[in-house]
Amino acid sequence: MLYAFHNQKSAMIKFILFDIDGTLVSLDGAGSRSLNRAMEELLQVTDGFRDIDFAGKTDLQIIREGLGALGLADRDDLLHSLLDRYLIHLRAEVATGGGHVKSGVRKLLPALQDLGIYLGLLTGNAEVGARLKLKPFGLNRYFPVGAFGSDSEDRNLLLPFAVQRLREAGSASVSYEHCVVIGDTPKDVECAHVYGASAIAVATGTYPLIELEKTDAELVIADLADTAKIVDWIMRK
Repeated sequence: MLYAFHNQKSAMIKFILFDIDGTLVSLDGAGSRSLNRAMEELLQVTDGFRDIDFAGKTDLQIIREGLGALGLADRDDLLHSLLDRYLIHLRAEVATGGGHVKSGVRKLLPALQDLGIYLGLLTGNAEVGARLKLKPFGLNRYFPVGAFGSDSEDRNLLLPFAVQRLREAGSASVSYEHCVVIGDTPKDVECAHVYGASAIAVATGTYPLIELEKTDAELVIADLADTAKIVDWIMRK
């Protein structure tokens, strides 16, 4: 299907940034299993992240919270060692071939790309982990730049990293107001609004539609399956 828009707003440069887990793909718990194995190896603690809510957080934040439960939140050496071990285990988990792409993703990404819209990642995953998670599904090619949990422990500080990388890549200089963050948690909405960007909240993760409707997201949808609706909304934004 060809999407054509001719108003002045649609001609503006747009930068759409996607979360990964629960938004683009599901890895069926590969991340949590990998973190638990890393902690068991380094600290001999079994199922150390069982009480940690992962949704919308950066890898570094999750690991620090796990260490905090052991009274070790200030141990940056352990934090980075755990991250390194986690990535080793994640690579092995991903190699097993589990997981799936979320509904609508394979149609939406090329549709946006064909319109000349810039795409990027804004994810709590460390960059290595982000690329590992997308590689089995062939999705990395849509996202030449992004902002990652390895850039900052605080998700609310990530958007400028992505905007700067887009500019440094020679692609475009885009203002925050022309950025849209698409994610499945209230934290995705928050990290967009901190800079005056817009947010699309999608109920394909752990938060149901009714909870996402309580956020200030400019658009709340059940999934990414309605390509025409999403593209129309973005082009008219």
